[in-house]
Amino acid sequence: MGLAIAAEAAASEAPTTVKTQDVTVKVETIASGLEHPWAVAVLPDGGYLVTERPGRMRLVRDGKISPPIAGLPPIAARGQGGLLDVELDPGFAASRTLYFTASIAGKGGFGTAVFRAVLSSEETKLSDVRRIFLMHRLSTGALQFGSRIAIARDGSLFVSLGDRYEMNRAQDFHDDAGSIIHINADGSIPADNPFADGVKALPEIWSKGHRNPQGIAFDAADGRLYTAEHGARGGDEINAPEAGKNYGWPVITYGRDYSGAEIGVGTAKKGMEQPLFYWDPSIAPGAIAVYRGRMFPEWNGDFIVTALKFALVSRLSRGTDGKITERERMFDGEFGRLRDVVVAPDGALLITTDEDDGALLRVSRASPGD
Repeated sequence: MGLAIAAEAAASEAPTTVKTQDVTVKVETIASGLEHPWAVAVLPDGGYLVTERPGRMRLVRDGKISPPIAGLPPIAARGQGGLLDVELDPGFAASRTLYFTASIAGKGGFGTAVFRAVLSSEETKLSDVRRIFLMHRLSTGALQFGSRIAIARDGSLFVSLGDRYEMNRAQDFHDDAGSIIHINADGSIPADNPFADGVKALPEIWSKGHRNPQGIAFDAADGRLYTAEHGARGGDEINAPEAGKNYGWPVITYGRDYSGAEIGVGTAKKGMEQPLFYWDPSIAPGAIAVYRGRMFPEWNGDFIVTALKFALVSRLSRGTDGKITERERMFDGEFGRLRDVVVAPDGALLITTDEDDGALLRVSRASPGD
């Protein structure tokens, strides 16, 4: 589908109203004709930056999709890899700085990298593109690269990395695979990292024992970090990664191998953390957000998790005792595989659909006339 046709198609699609547990929502297609859109970031003026996994970054504004933004580095788009997350620097309005993750080729195969770049004022190209991180060991597989970015209040980056479908790497503390890493905005190592001296583990590692965390987000209320992670057959997890801790994969898990065989030693082992919540069967979580917007006060503090496998949004609440409960599943199969979810400044949800003919959706509160 051509870009002009796609934009016209998006503009002509009537919004869909969906009654959820607490509120009726309106789902609008902001843009369609995107090829496996992986991530969306909201620009200060209300435009959207969208990444497409095959290796393109585009601007979406007023329902129109730009040509690919120039200046991206060579990207190895294969299997689950390609151009992945994008996040704006907290000072983007002045600096035009952004960050993105991608799978790239190098000695030994492929791996996940983090880049820093500047978006031109005319929004057509990236300049000063610098790779600030590359996982130290590359491999030939095409699966489980991660990878999303969460920016802390101090401007440092937490980045999720998959185990590259080589499960034992997630327990090797001198291997970046299967970890959450923590780096400064220039790629240097924060002094408060748990292994900053590099003796017991690589200095960038924050936590280990993760399988394929494709969701990572901070709770704006208290600054706590959360991840949503793919299990195998069952055992998708929500975790709250803390410095130096081990989240168990593949020694402990609530899932099984795709063959049905057991993995590891069971569901618990001393020295390894339990998930805050797990799904069985798997939903294949694409991203996670902690809702702190104005539009849906009913959801305040809830986790919003997109799902690829069942093409839905899972909404989960936390009790005063910290227990997490899945409250509802929204949009079950209605819009396709759901990848990214972001809370927009006005409190609406922005969701990308991971399809050949993918879309950027906006979920807002329906008015009586909708």
